[in-house]
Amino acid sequence: MTDVTTDAAATRLRRSPLGERHTALGAKFAPFGGWEMPLEYAGGGVLREHTAVRTDVGVFDVSHLGKVRVTGTGAVQFVNACLSNDLDRIGPGRAQYTLCCDDATGGVVDDIIAYRYADDHVFLIPNAANTAEVVRRLRAAAPPQVTVTDEHEAYAVLAVQGPRSAELLGGLGLPTEHGYMSFTPARLAGVELTVCRTGYTGELGYELVVPAGAAVAVWDALFAAEPAPRACGLGARDTLRTEMGYPLHGQDLSLEITPVQARSGWAVGWDKPSFWGRDALLAERAAGPRRTLRGLAAVDRAIPRPGMAVFHGDTRVGTVTSGTFSPTRKQGIALALVDTAAELPDGAELHVDVRGRRGAVRLTRPPFVHPSVR
Repeated sequence: MTDVTTDAAATRLRRSPLGERHTALGAKFAPFGGWEMPLEYAGGGVLREHTAVRTDVGVFDVSHLGKVRVTGTGAVQFVNACLSNDLDRIGPGRAQYTLCCDDATGGVVDDIIAYRYADDHVFLIPNAANTAEVVRRLRAAAPPQVTVTDEHEAYAVLAVQGPRSAELLGGLGLPTEHGYMSFTPARLAGVELTVCRTGYTGELGYELVVPAGAAVAVWDALFAAEPAPRACGLGARDTLRTEMGYPLHGQDLSLEITPVQARSGWAVGWDKPSFWGRDALLAERAAGPRRTLRGLAAVDRAIPRPGMAVFHGDTRVGTVTSGTFSPTRKQGIALALVDTAAELPDGAELHVDVRGRRGAVRLTRPPFVHPSVR
């Protein structure tokens, strides 16, 4: 999360088209990726919002996420030669998690969801802070017949997540039966939108991609329906994704943290003839990474936080990249980059340095909770 401390800097933040709705709900705002976004809401807070998604249904405004359209003859072929995953594994109407890597180092510029509409049409949703850089790199590489359009502020995105999300959307006449990581067009409140079976919480869920000017009408329709959803902020989104072991770019993935180190090799089409960072990543995979992303679960009351040192005995063996209190497990959990040379098995007891005090943690394999995305 970006720290913005001056009034002048604050005026440069982009606002969601739903800003007035968030204010009316008593949202606590925070800067995030160059946007002013709700962190949590009055009468809710992170714990209640988190629990609503795990047990009922919550709605997040994630309109800060980027939107990039790639069109023209050979658009799929072009994107497939740039991004890590293999778009040929999916067909039209399907979505795929993929990575934009630096060609020289293999470090991660951003992680992205790619929506394949047709051979000549791909829609990308990168992270807010990295959208301009993803667009820059794609435009620099695009052949003349391929157009890369930045539509960052043209659309809002509402994430409807939780075990009752299908019940909520179905009651509004929206499609809910399409498979995980697929999408379909629909209408709600007179608005044409896209219903995606995607999300970043580990629960059954959908993301609605809506024209920005219609975002308020769709939001109001959701909150007038049954079962009544809870408005959820980015604080709960962070605890939910950490429980799932989902990486956050800038912490668990970055230009300094490759997919091999982050154990995200499943999002790499290793057999493809080309993608950005291919040579560097193949070499790192063959040699073995010097560090890998591991899970930590607190043994005592310690709550690991990003940047905390991880020790095995008196030897520092890693650094926490993401850490929080798990509302579901009622304990501290974390992701950490741990030196592979230490050869530590799952279950090994380590310690994190919590402001000069050693907190006991145990190595474990994420996710920390059982996924229910399907």
